[in-house]
Amino acid sequence: QVQLVESGGDLVQAGGSLRLSCVASGRTFSGYAVAWFRQAPGKEREFVAGITWSGSSSVYADSVKGRFTISRDNAKNTGYLQMNNLKPEDTAVYYCAAERGVVDPLVTAQRGLFGSWGQGTQVTVSS
Repeated sequence: QVQLVESGGDLVQAGGSLRLSCVASGRTFSGYAVAWFRQAPGKEREFVAGITWSGSSSVYADSVKGRFTISRDNAKNTGYLQMNNLKPEDTAVYYCAAERGVVDPLVTAQRGLFGSWGQGTQVTVSS
């Protein structure tokens, strides 16, 4: 497993932007798919976006398509989530996760198979 540390969460007004970062250590990051999840108060954790180890394929939840972009820089052992046009309903703790041998990050997320997790970073969007 890799160790993951998220950063970049903040308080922002609706319509604003944030970029979250997820720095990995402990293993070769390039072999891991990366995904972002979020959990709002009183709600279950939900999948937000995922990207394959090479960065060649990405997938998004319908609620964030067209607003969020997932990316990665394997040379920096870092994954990113660029969030634009933020809405109050995007308020949540955001977690990054990683797993090896992933073909489809969405399927891996649905099966609960992401094994490495960060501690989370708070994103709050005010109206």
